[in-house]
Formats: sequence, structure tokens, C-alpha cells
Amino acid sequence: MAGVLGTSTLAQVGFIVRDIETSKKVFAEFLGVEVPPTVDGGPYEVSQATLRGEPIPESNCNMAFFNIAPGLQIELIQPNGKPSAWQEYLDEYGEGMHHLAFPVSDTEKKVSSAEAFGMPCIQRGKYGDGSGEYAYFDARKQLKCFIETLESYSKG
Repeated sequence: MAGVLGTSTLAQVGFIVRDIETSKKVFAEFLGVEVPPTVDGGPYEVSQATLRGEPIPESNCNMAFFNIAPGLQIELIQPNGKPSAWQEYLDEYGEGMHHLAFPVSDTEKKVSSAEAFGMPCIQRGKYGDGSGEYAYFDARKQLKCFIETLESYSKG
């Protein structure tokens, strides 16, 4: 059985935080690893991010990634205060676990599958370096969290 996204491989667990610098130090100490660099979401000209289908050119975030096992990351996200799925979560729930992310191919097909399953796509965009794309789905009713798909474009 392929499931809604065609995979059961978990790639990432994402957390929304208010202060990325403090949060990443605490996670690093807890995990016993080096503090990772902070990166931003990249320019809108690359990301082309949308929230419920509408462009969100002012939205961005700071992120830090912990590689905790082969193919599995913890992601910390600090939204920039502008409209985004991240900021909505922070405003509504405060800090906490936000999403489970799965590696996929054919994002368009996965958006259709997830929406048919009753999980609307709320935010989409390209990675800050243009090497792939993401989509967030509201799966709170079904799975009690958000789901993210991550499609990395093959280099070739």
C-alpha cells in the first residue's frame, strides 16, 4: 500500500520557535552535537512562496537543521512576523512541534492526493537555493499536525 504521499519515509520533524539562536543552542546541547548555522528561506524571487494560493513576498524565516540519523533531520523555524504558515502557527499555538516532512517526487500529484484525503495545501514554495520545493498541508484533523512534502530536483 503506497499511502497518500506514496512513501512512509520520514525526512524531518519541524519545530516553530521564537528565537532560533537560543533554541538551536539548547537543541545542540540536548543532542550533544555542534550548533548548526542559521540560514534563511531565500529571496522571494527564488522561493515564490504562496499561502493558500496567494503570493507572500514579504514572508521569510530563519532555520537551523540537525542531522540526527541518516536521512532524518530536526528543523527549527523562526518566522519573520509576516504572513506564513509558520507565523500563523506561532500566533495560534506558540512554540512547538509543527510538521512531519516526507521526501517525494511529483509535488503536483502529491498535492492532489493530500487534498483528496482532506488535507488542504496551505503553503508552497521553492527551496531558498532553488534546488527543490516544499508544500505544507493542514493535517491537524487527521494526524494532529501539519505535513510537509520535500521534493529535491535531480541534478542532471
